[in-house]
Amino acid sequence: MVGPEYVAMVAGETKFPRRNLKAAFNTVYIRFGVFFILSALCVGIVLPYNDPTLVRVLDGGSGGGTAAASPYVIAMHNMRISVLPHLTNALMVTSIFSAGNTNVYAATRTLYGLSLEGQAPKFLRKCTNNGIPIYCFCVVMFFPLLSFLQISSGSAQVITWLANITEAAQLIDYIVMCITYLCFYQALKAQGIDRRTLPYVGWFQPYCAWIGLVGMIFTVCTYGYTTFLPGWWDVGTFFSYYTMVFVGVITFAGWKVVKRTKFVRPHEADLVWERPKIDAYEAAFTEKHVSFWVELQQMMGFKRKPISESA
Repeated sequence: MVGPEYVAMVAGETKFPRRNLKAAFNTVYIRFGVFFILSALCVGIVLPYNDPTLVRVLDGGSGGGTAAASPYVIAMHNMRISVLPHLTNALMVTSIFSAGNTNVYAATRTLYGLSLEGQAPKFLRKCTNNGIPIYCFCVVMFFPLLSFLQISSGSAQVITWLANITEAAQLIDYIVMCITYLCFYQALKAQGIDRRTLPYVGWFQPYCAWIGLVGMIFTVCTYGYTTFLPGWWDVGTFFSYYTMVFVGVITFAGWKVVKRTKFVRPHEADLVWERPKIDAYEAAFTEKHVSFWVELQQMMGFKRKPISESA
């Protein structure tokens, strides 16, 4: 399951990032607990593993790749609730739109960040007056056109391969994030900086990072385990699952060799960077921070928004 890491993508464009991002990350636990764990438990109770419709979908039969393949929709059909499946389909459409919007935003800002770091063409740094990296947006919007490959039965297999590659890449992202945090933790320790002095402190660290690292490595290694089963070997399927593993290693090693960059030791890591700018930015606002629910009431017009002033 991926997605919570996208919250960090908006850090550079968030007002009061130290407060708002902390609150946003805290809601991840609630969303996972309610919408994923609890809902999966409910579906598991009412939908058996050998349900004919579910088995047919998993075997590549009709309904695969559509909302009809959702275990939630199948469970509602089995319970003979005529309205809820249509409602679920409508919610899935809105969820797809939201996920697409999030992916476009993340891809645009990632490409823009690569350009600023000199790892992508400089023309991608062009932004509109509203701060939107317009050329990055145009490049990203070419990729949704690949969805038209789904129209043909022959090219639909390419979509499956691309989906597997993308999912593997997102899992590798978690591995990189865990390694990055462990290096950050060691740098703090080497430079004698107490984590409790930071604006946000993670729980059970660095053990959570180690658990996540081991778990994600295991997940990536077993991601395409079906290709190793007797009679299931397929070269195309194997590379669709494990291409990003090779690409990740090759690009990382290639960048190190070509650019001759070095590994930064914990005691040499720059843990200050642009922190003074962030301190000055947040100190410039005299507007009192409000909670999410108060801000929502202000947006809907139920509560007046106070006039903010800058120092």
